[in-house]
Amino acid sequence: MTVEKLPAINDSGYKFPGGRTGVLLVHGMCGSPAEMRFIANGLARAGHTVHVPFFPGLGGSEDDLKSSSWQDWVASAEKALLELSEECDSVMVAGLSTGAVVAMILAARHPDKVRSLALYSPTLWLNGFRIPWYARLFRIVTFRAFASLFDFPAPHKFGIKCPRIRDFMQAAIASGNGPKLPVVAPGVAVLERRWLVDAARKLVGRITQPVVILHPREDDYAALDNATWLERKLSGTVDLVVLDDSYHIVTVDRQRQVVLDHTLSLAARSLLPGGLQRTSLAAAA
Repeated sequence: MTVEKLPAINDSGYKFPGGRTGVLLVHGMCGSPAEMRFIANGLARAGHTVHVPFFPGLGGSEDDLKSSSWQDWVASAEKALLELSEECDSVMVAGLSTGAVVAMILAARHPDKVRSLALYSPTLWLNGFRIPWYARLFRIVTFRAFASLFDFPAPHKFGIKCPRIRDFMQAAIASGNGPKLPVVAPGVAVLERRWLVDAARKLVGRITQPVVILHPREDDYAALDNATWLERKLSGTVDLVVLDDSYHIVTVDRQRQVVLDHTLSLAARSLLPGGLQRTSLAAAA
């Protein structure tokens, strides 16, 4: 797929009807369903029912992000999971960045409904090479009022390695034809994100479903140790795929086809008896 053919959609959610196997896709903080479109299209072509909701507060305007809590994000995702479970016999959940953390909580809380997990650039710690120096100081912030004094760069401002794709996305956003994304991640939302991660880390040992993690070696937003920590702590079988030619938003960057291929493979395998062999994989450029 060339850059010029990348789909342009707005920030509302969308669904693809398909078979009795469902996939719920959870976008990242300051993101929108647009960043999951390539993956959703591929899953739909394979015959899966695909739901890609817009999660208010996880995305939307800066005011939307400031006025929501991490519990709101999880509640919206749980509602979407229950809706998809009514249509499908088995469901896989996939999430990008902070959306991957939400996906983990769903898997831990609803093991009867979540068959498998795909985690794209899972972000426990903001420690990529473009994260500002004051992020370390932000660790001492524990109140929303104090957090409101900070802003952080939104992932879409720099999280794409391919210059052509990055320029295409930025032009679409600027023209009003693409998703309406906040310019920055408000400190209040980043604090809520930390509390979300705290909740997920307490539950990670309860996640026994098969998992594939796709994470860039050069993630500008969340370093690779986010993925290797999860590989060690998750209780189920785990495939770690290290991407050598992408930045944070792997679902639209140069290796998006690699991301889709591994997602499709897990979707197929997680329907069969037995589990995955725990292994680490390195994706070719």
